[in-house]
Amino acid sequence: MRDCIYLDNNATTKIDEEVLGAMMPYLTLYYGNPSSMHSFGGQVGKAVKTGREQVASLLGAEASEIIFTSCGTEGDNAAIRAALSAQPNKRHIITTEVEHPAVLNLCKNLEKQGYTVTYLSVDSQGRLDLDEVQASLTGNTALVSIMYANNETGVVFPVEQVGQMTKEYGALFHVDAVQAVGKIPLDMSNSSIDMLTLSGHKIHAPKGIGALYVRKGTRFRPSMVGGHQERGRRAGTENVAGIVALGKAAELAQAHLPNIAQERQLRDYLEQTILTLIPDTVVNGNPIERLPNTMNIGFKYIEGEAILLSMNQYGICASSGSACTSGSLEPSHVLRAMGLPYSVLHGSIRFSLSRFTTQDEIDRVIEVLPDTIARLRAMSPFNSDDASWLQEQEKAALAK
Repeated sequence: MRDCIYLDNNATTKIDEEVLGAMMPYLTLYYGNPSSMHSFGGQVGKAVKTGREQVASLLGAEASEIIFTSCGTEGDNAAIRAALSAQPNKRHIITTEVEHPAVLNLCKNLEKQGYTVTYLSVDSQGRLDLDEVQASLTGNTALVSIMYANNETGVVFPVEQVGQMTKEYGALFHVDAVQAVGKIPLDMSNSSIDMLTLSGHKIHAPKGIGALYVRKGTRFRPSMVGGHQERGRRAGTENVAGIVALGKAAELAQAHLPNIAQERQLRDYLEQTILTLIPDTVVNGNPIERLPNTMNIGFKYIEGEAILLSMNQYGICASSGSACTSGSLEPSHVLRAMGLPYSVLHGSIRFSLSRFTTQDEIDRVIEVLPDTIARLRAMSPFNSDDASWLQEQEKAALAK
């Protein structure tokens, strides 16, 4: 297999070698149960404790506020269900139209169970309207659940302002920070966030491990009931190797945060060069208030899938949207919520970098992408000289 230029880090990241080295002994040598009374298990319990402290340090939280989970989806589900269970007399939830399916599909399911859900809109740059947030809150609102940063565009939401509004109505505030953790400094000790979800495989730990921050004193009823693990908040024998890996990944992410500008510089260089060399190309999402590693860019008049397949021939990995909705022929629900025209909607690609991305890799993308786009446009029936079908689709969409 040829060398891969991996620019799909919002989907998943490679395991850092230091993380792998930290976790391996807990798959082979130290296999004891961390809850056991004997010293063989006790040493494993100490590793779990260290992992919890490392994750808490990254979030500016206390170790007792960290619950280990299996993934981001479990964390989102546990937070939302716990908030509703703790407030059975409240039946209203507020979220956004651009959430990850882990939140959106759960909310749709809860609607069928009698809950009322308000889906906040976004503008053409993917930003929330705080006036709409304020107008949506009522005394019946049990929970506001929004993402910290969008997984497709990287647009960062004003979570602290939303959290302050939420407090005025006595509702709980959950934030899906799966994409933000490790890319933006977080401090839960000085935050309005009650619960926050993160996922290990987004920060160079393996898949199968995540964590949920729950502020001390927050009412929390567990979704998984059984043993006493995680202080009775998430039953099931701990994924020790995963926890050790997540702890190490959190430690490394915290150490890397002062250098996050390097990812932004590479992203901006790639973006500006594409905009300069390739006509009819636009950046989707607010160019300022977004993650430093993420770029979503629309190439007009061609299909995103064709671009991805062509880049794949050069070993370049990117994405047309969330990995959790891949396989769907529908355009991205995030870009649709932003009201983007069809000519952009179908040809949008997400590039997401990591601390392992190099200048040589970016230069290689710039070397092949302009010719690739030109070739695809030459074959496309929707080029700029014959875009009547697209214009009709846009008019139809606006008329709805």
